[in-house]
Amino acid sequence: MSKSNPAIILLEDGRSFRGTAFGSKGEAFGEMVFNTSMTGYQEILTDPSYAGQIVCMTYPLIGNYGVNEADVESRRPWAEGFVVKEASRIGSNWRSTESLQSYLARNNIVGIEGIDTRALVRHIRDKGAMRAVISTTDLDETSLQEKVLSSPDMKGRELATEVTAEASFEYPSAAESRYHIVAYDFGVKTNSLREFAKFGCRVTVVPAGTSADEVLSLEPDGIFLSNGPGDPASMQAVIEEIRKLAASQKPMFGICLGHQLIGQAFGGRTFKMKFGHRGGNQPIKNLTTGKVEITSHNHGFAVDADSLPADVEVTHVNLNDNTVAGLRHKILPVFSVQYHPESAPGPHDSEYLFEQFVRMMEK
Repeated sequence: MSKSNPAIILLEDGRSFRGTAFGSKGEAFGEMVFNTSMTGYQEILTDPSYAGQIVCMTYPLIGNYGVNEADVESRRPWAEGFVVKEASRIGSNWRSTESLQSYLARNNIVGIEGIDTRALVRHIRDKGAMRAVISTTDLDETSLQEKVLSSPDMKGRELATEVTAEASFEYPSAAESRYHIVAYDFGVKTNSLREFAKFGCRVTVVPAGTSADEVLSLEPDGIFLSNGPGDPASMQAVIEEIRKLAASQKPMFGICLGHQLIGQAFGGRTFKMKFGHRGGNQPIKNLTTGKVEITSHNHGFAVDADSLPADVEVTHVNLNDNTVAGLRHKILPVFSVQYHPESAPGPHDSEYLFEQFVRMMEK
């Protein structure tokens, strides 16, 4: 550990890890979570679903292909802090325009390296995701724990309105425009919009607080509810608007946070998971086809299967823990998945879901 750049992580239960600062200097507070992806750190950092969280990468070497301008998933990085075993100072890739170190520093993201990330991840798996701080300035554990315990808890926290677009905008179709989708931006990733554009859809992206009447006045062929951060149970006003949209019988597709909001809109409940799913290797069984998909995830809340009404069926389950990974309404043209079919990063097994939504609009 460099004596000139010491840094510390302190968890709310008092467990601490000391390492070396990289990226920006200062203090970062958030829920400590981990991601098991081997690549895709730039897409992870710019995924708005990580707002309010400090991300630990389980793969030991991060930053080795640098950073480029094409792989960002939103207008800026949203992770509160970044934790790695070793941060590469060399970006070996022809697309690289900047090192991870300078990218984090430029965007005021506090990072730490040189800690035992295996021990940190095992602690989180055992004790559960919890509040934490990374600090390069205050290294006193007693002082830091007081600050951590006064920081906001993820349960009950509403974050979608902090990451959403300030105003509506258009994302054009990449081919002949066949359908018009209105997408709620709860923390939408750019690759979702690219996927729709690829299938001939023009997308109007609207802020999280947009009313059902405003959405319907845009005369969409379908409605998309995006991924995003925070506790879905904190978004009761949005859930009420989703109920109205579902009643309009417009085709509706939700992913991640959007999936959880659909579950609540139909009378289900959500709960906070012990440590969540974050990574590109989660096995999901499609109960309709019997096939298993390897999928990309980023969520700490899930829908309670036992709370769902009779007219909503579970279509996908996570084979690691049997949590709900997909829903479908038996009467209304509404379906959703808990994972990220747009990938970026991750496998592309689930791209068919975008085609499924297009076919639903065709009908």
